[in-house]
Amino acid sequence: MKMEFEGAKISGVHLVVPKNEISFESEIDQYTFSAAQSRKLKSVMGYDRRRVVEPGVVSSDLVISGFKHLIINENLDLETIDALVLVTQTPDYLMPGTSFIVHNALPFKKDIVCMDLNQGCSGFINGMIASLSLLAQRNINRVALVNVDVLSRLVAFGDRNSRPIIGDAASITIVDSNESSSSISCVSKVDGSGWDALMIPAGGLKMRPSDETAESKEDESGNVRSLNDLVMKGDAVFNFVMKEVPLLIEDICLDSQVSKGDIDYFLFHQPNPFMLKKIANKLEIPLAKMPHKLVSEFGNSSGVSIPAVLCTSFERQEFDVGKKMCLAGFGVGLSWGAMLMELEKLEFLSLNQF
Repeated sequence: MKMEFEGAKISGVHLVVPKNEISFESEIDQYTFSAAQSRKLKSVMGYDRRRVVEPGVVSSDLVISGFKHLIINENLDLETIDALVLVTQTPDYLMPGTSFIVHNALPFKKDIVCMDLNQGCSGFINGMIASLSLLAQRNINRVALVNVDVLSRLVAFGDRNSRPIIGDAASITIVDSNESSSSISCVSKVDGSGWDALMIPAGGLKMRPSDETAESKEDESGNVRSLNDLVMKGDAVFNFVMKEVPLLIEDICLDSQVSKGDIDYFLFHQPNPFMLKKIANKLEIPLAKMPHKLVSEFGNSSGVSIPAVLCTSFERQEFDVGKKMCLAGFGVGLSWGAMLMELEKLEFLSLNQF
């Protein structure tokens, strides 16, 4: 699905990361592999450190911390926000939505749209599509797009396939009406036949958590996990990304009549450095234009990864002159999407630790 949006811009992006840092080396002994095998994986995949929440910390905790930081340090007035779009796979509760928890904790007005979206790796792209669609309404001029996931709490200790890459984070992106801004092009795609390539089998209504679902078992690859934990079919996800993402980028550039050479930066979801280098090679994009080391320092924070790259790889002043950006998210669903837009004159590009 191709979409075009006019009269809107990103005004600021803020990232919240946990203070708690875990190194890959510190967890080697909990896997059913030799230390040598694990270190080889670290070298190939680019694993090193990641940020994860302390026990008991939930998604709303990170989000509330981020808004409080913006109120104090960036003079963000929550009364100016007309819609709150919160994208997460790790809600505080099955019901109500986490956006209502955040709304209750902070001085938002009551005349506001609160919307929760269950999205993962493409969550920033789809959250932006929802935010830009809301801005088309006459009475909505400012949207706070929140992406947050604390997936580390749902990854098994013995899962060498997923645990070394999973990090936790939240981001707040302020999207404003702005008639002088250039148009924003979007493409969003889904292949529901791959719904089980990335999933948590138990916990919803299809399979309620129980003693049986909590029982850990070792799979054929030596990963130890239960049905309550995240499971990823790594080969299926890799093949999907290598096939679909380069085509997606070529498609959106062709449709928008933009050369890849005219794009200043490619900000992609961060599965791991290995996969991003493969994508860059296939697209013939210089790695200097594609930040790819987020997982090595913070971990894969799912839908937060694109704003996380922005906040950790750039300074706000770099956007005093506009930059042409290509954003892309891909994964859970299976879903994939991309966006071409200009980023310029950001009011803030910041980070706080929780």
